[in-house]
Amino acid sequence: MLASSLAFIDGSVTNVALPAIGKDLGGGASDLPWIINAYLLPLSALLLLGGAAGDHYGRRRMLVFGTVLFALASIGCALAPTLSILLAARGVQGIGAAILMPNSLGILGSSFEGEARGRAVGTWAAAGAIASAIGPPLGGWLVDTLGWRTIFYLNLPVAVAAIVVALRYVEEGDPGEQPLDWLGAILVTAALGILTWALTLWSSGHVLSPKIGAGLGIGIVLLVAFVGQEHRLRDRAMMPLTLFASRPFVGLTLLTLLLYGALGGLLVLLPYLLIVGGGYTPTQAGFALLPFSIVIGTASRFAGRFSERIGPRWPLTIGPIVTGVGFALMATVDPGAGYWSNVLPGLVVIALGMAGAVAPLTTAVLSSVDDHHTGTASGFNSAIARTGGLIATALAGAVVGASVVQLAQAFHAAALLAAFSAVTAGIIAFVTLGREHGRR
Repeated sequence: MLASSLAFIDGSVTNVALPAIGKDLGGGASDLPWIINAYLLPLSALLLLGGAAGDHYGRRRMLVFGTVLFALASIGCALAPTLSILLAARGVQGIGAAILMPNSLGILGSSFEGEARGRAVGTWAAAGAIASAIGPPLGGWLVDTLGWRTIFYLNLPVAVAAIVVALRYVEEGDPGEQPLDWLGAILVTAALGILTWALTLWSSGHVLSPKIGAGLGIGIVLLVAFVGQEHRLRDRAMMPLTLFASRPFVGLTLLTLLLYGALGGLLVLLPYLLIVGGGYTPTQAGFALLPFSIVIGTASRFAGRFSERIGPRWPLTIGPIVTGVGFALMATVDPGAGYWSNVLPGLVVIALGMAGAVAPLTTAVLSSVDDHHTGTASGFNSAIARTGGLIATALAGAVVGASVVQLAQAFHAAALLAAFSAVTAGIIAFVTLGREHGRR
């Protein structure tokens, strides 16, 4: 939980610091999304490889290695003199997170079964929510008082504690013999990188130029090549295509992409709207997000336990639909109006819906594979979630690039799109998941 909390802390803290980083390092509207996506890109592309590496070399070993890499990259972010160096350090952070996250959850998934697994995953999700809750207020206060660079030092004590606990208390599993799919990792990383670059340019400039069209085309070709590589390797692939013969697995994948894409866009855009459009300080914007994480942290454990008893179909249907209602409420937000009656209601409804979906989704994915492949399965699901956030952040350039006068209107359009995405995710869960799917 300590190791995976690093990724949650870093994501939530950086969102609050975006305006300050852009002002200090001279980042424009097209550059700011890359402060997020430079981290999300390797995270989403390499999570599959990170999970497979844990299955191959040992999960504890890879967890410690990923945590060390993340900590060193955090120091690089804090010391970065230019935007380009900051983006490079953020990329290394993403690589570290891609290694530690699936192995954190893989260790957890292989240590529990049945209802105990549901409680454990719920506790893991709650810990991540608590870390996300601490991040924005503390990070906002640090940005206001000591500067944005200090937010990256928050990761260091957590990383040290995670390494000490892992080495002392976690037993190493038996390493596997399956070789790693390095070509597949290179293809999917290049594909996501080029697609993200093209989508970011498109959303910032609002024009589909030949350069952007070529980028989208090359990205799609590379994705097709990645699928061909996985088909060739069959059971030795880091993303075995036989998984997609299962309708529930396809449903869980689409649900994750749509739901976490909607959520990722909100968590980037809402602090930006409040700071730039509403005159909030980074500290105030950080505290504005606090109820979201508190609700998820409180309710996730109970949702995980409840899902183990009744199966994930209804939690994964109702949760995303409730989340969609919350996004629809956010489409009426006025950044200049009062927080309690204007921003808070939609934020709480979104949090309640996500709390009902996070733990059941994770439990359903872990329960669908044998213990030896829990790292690969959790890596794939996390990769899909981060890819959703990656695409949403790339498209968020359309909102970030809007003038102050048009900022609220652009945010409202994004919130309605997120509402549609979340409700669609709930409908997909109802159609594709059977009553017994996900129960051990």
